[in-house]
Amino acid sequence: MKINAYKIFILFFLLCIVLGAQAQKRDKSYLNYIEKYKYLAIKQMEKHKIPASITLAQALLESGAGLSSLANSSNNHFGIKCHADWKGERIYRRDDNPKDCFRRYETIEDSYEDHSLFLSKHSRYSVLFSYNITDYEAWARGLQKCGYATDKAYANKLIKYIEDYKLYIYDSKSISSEKNKRKTFSGGERKMRLTYITHGLLYVIAETNDSFDKIAYDMGFKVKNLLKYNEAPEDFPLRKGDIVYLEKKKKKANAPYYEYVVKIGDSMHRISQRYGIRLKNLYKMNKKDSDYIPTEGDVLRLR
Repeated sequence: MKINAYKIFILFFLLCIVLGAQAQKRDKSYLNYIEKYKYLAIKQMEKHKIPASITLAQALLESGAGLSSLANSSNNHFGIKCHADWKGERIYRRDDNPKDCFRRYETIEDSYEDHSLFLSKHSRYSVLFSYNITDYEAWARGLQKCGYATDKAYANKLIKYIEDYKLYIYDSKSISSEKNKRKTFSGGERKMRLTYITHGLLYVIAETNDSFDKIAYDMGFKVKNLLKYNEAPEDFPLRKGDIVYLEKKKKKANAPYYEYVVKIGDSMHRISQRYGIRLKNLYKMNKKDSDYIPTEGDVLRLR
């Protein structure tokens, strides 16, 4: 009985750690913000062709999920400064300088609309609109490279928000679509796919408009197994050229891959996929928790 009680205590303790980590990863205030403003972001996407995931991620980051003093005092949810062409109301706050000028809006909707216009009307951001509307990684990298923010981890922060909170699902939504309804794959004729080996692991390469459902169907796998092997949640979007493993990834990278220097637009998941390493092991090797956001120039251990 003592042994059983001890086992129960250990299991309970571990469960608390796991639940605590999950709660930390998905903040309730962020979830509430997303639920409240997701359709506003989708509306902007339909009107201005900016991914809803990018709009929401920027709003979460710049406004602290609507809780920042700038958001509360001026409805400015994107941290947009006045600039020479701004004719509206202003508010002054310490930022890069003691008294920087920020735009002030009558409503939050006005802030979302002005954010879309800010990106679509300024030539410095024109390259963004050449990217696919579902390629949130390209948009995140582009925003940093175009100078939206000076933070060297800006793109990676946006990508982490998008992936942690599954904001990518809104890039294929519409205002009139049924709420959060998952598009299921109906089957059909199986397609022959080429298989490859990298880092000693069997994999296939995702094609245009591919999905885990399609790959699982073609390869005779269960979808849940493919998602497990690739450590991806349901509905995770695949890009053309993505690696999809057909077996469990390794605990560490093969030699000679000892270290990796983080680039703009990297996420821990993408790095783990690139080198065939289990995500939890990548965090553990580098003594990082799930809140860690890789910053350009960081050096990560791979083995």
